[in-house]
Amino acid sequence: MAAARLRLLSAGLLLPAVSRARHSSSLQGLRALSTLSTTLGSGAGEDEIERIRREFEDAKRNYLSIPVAIKDMAKMNPQGIYVNKNVKLDDLQVYGFDYDYTLSHYSEHLQCLIYDLAKKHLVNELKYPESCLKYEYDHGFPIRGLYYDRLKGCLLKLDFFGSIEPDGCFFGRHKLSLSEIKELYGTRHIGRDQARQLVGLMDVFCFSEACLLADIVQHFVDARLEFDASYVYEDVNQSIQHVHRSGLIHRKILSEPQKYLIKNSQVFRFLKMLREKGKNLFLLTNSPFYFVDGGMSYLLEDEHFDGNSWRELFDVVIAQANKPTFYNSDHPFRVYDTQKDTLAFTAVDKFLPNEVYYHGCLKSFLQITKWRGPEVIYFGDHLLSDLRGPAKAGWRTAAVIRELEDEIEIQNGDSYRFQQAKLSIIHDLLGKVHATVVSTEKGQVYRALLDELNAERRQCRSAMRDLFNSSFGATFLTDTGRESSFAYHIHQYADIYTSKLENFLSYAPESWLHPPHDIKIMPHNAKVPASLFSGS
Repeated sequence: MAAARLRLLSAGLLLPAVSRARHSSSLQGLRALSTLSTTLGSGAGEDEIERIRREFEDAKRNYLSIPVAIKDMAKMNPQGIYVNKNVKLDDLQVYGFDYDYTLSHYSEHLQCLIYDLAKKHLVNELKYPESCLKYEYDHGFPIRGLYYDRLKGCLLKLDFFGSIEPDGCFFGRHKLSLSEIKELYGTRHIGRDQARQLVGLMDVFCFSEACLLADIVQHFVDARLEFDASYVYEDVNQSIQHVHRSGLIHRKILSEPQKYLIKNSQVFRFLKMLREKGKNLFLLTNSPFYFVDGGMSYLLEDEHFDGNSWRELFDVVIAQANKPTFYNSDHPFRVYDTQKDTLAFTAVDKFLPNEVYYHGCLKSFLQITKWRGPEVIYFGDHLLSDLRGPAKAGWRTAAVIRELEDEIEIQNGDSYRFQQAKLSIIHDLLGKVHATVVSTEKGQVYRALLDELNAERRQCRSAMRDLFNSSFGATFLTDTGRESSFAYHIHQYADIYTSKLENFLSYAPESWLHPPHDIKIMPHNAKVPASLFSGS
């Protein structure tokens, strides 16, 4: 059945269902809950359903009065450093950095550029239909941490436990309903065998790839053409890789740095502060040196160096490192001649000032520097390529996630907390309703209450999702309020995480960073408990 369903989807024979009408405002959604009282009045005395109804009415009145508990709830710091594992900054002697989206930050124009260059490669080199050129990058569609199913062609958002988000599964640009998801996958949970066919899209560069994958699948659907989803992935990924490896993207950025690169003097201030504190710094990036040199020179052109180059900020500069292979290979380092654009043939047994190195491996890096794992911290934005290897090698790890700041701002806002409070009440009541055993004659009343609460829960989830991203919601959270699969990887591979490097300037160099004792998973994710509304 699932295979047949997929064939119908790919042939364009199944059209998206009409989206449900949204409530005109959050308050209207709350008022709708009051209709429950009209369905629960039949006959009776003090049964459990009636008690739950009264409890709900009390909670609703308390909520509508906007209790002081919500207004006075502490807000999370958008520029904070959030901690999964204890880190004593005073113990850190070596700071390592990735370049792209860690030391450097790009404007939204970059995603459009990558998308357009990859799209043209699909058409011009891989002979995709010219009609594919009509598609444009959609800033509002992708988020970080999605998965592409190479077998079924779906773009998925998973929760912390590997289950498909009910409103986070797209075939092309068509959002699948829960019944379609279950027919296609059998269940929402992705098992170990199914997980092998998923490709994680974990960094910001993957935004353009996710959007292009969805658009190409949609093109085949609209054209009613049969296709193999794995071929679509291979071709789109090849095109994205071509944009990077051919140097197309690097040359374009350097030709218009003011359009693509965002200057930030605070990054230089942070690096300089580390040097003044006697810390060792190294740069480890997959990008070629000429691109990093051009970018860093532009980003720091307004700053004043003691020497002549940004390279004097770093003890070691390594380009084209080929992460994540760097962490488990035996590839030797090569000295790179910045003037001749050539690699030396002599063995590298020490790192010299002002030299640039290519390739290499973690084993040789540690042998040459003698830097012990626990005293080294590495900053990166890609959880798998940048942080998984260092975490396994015993380095401390720090994830730089630009979206974190915006998401915390939204979570601190009244609109989000309003919906979150509603959802907490509804979840609490649903738990009690599900635990209630009712007689046959009360079954209709029980079902009416259950349906109303489920409808309101769906409305809350939709409203909360749209505050972040109308297609996939928040990066760190699912619509159900659980942490996402992306949050799972942050929890697993990042000792600390923050939105920008310069956030460390607000912390004393001897700070001891530790997770709050009452946090179960993600320390930045504060929830509004239903217990706030349990009484007048």
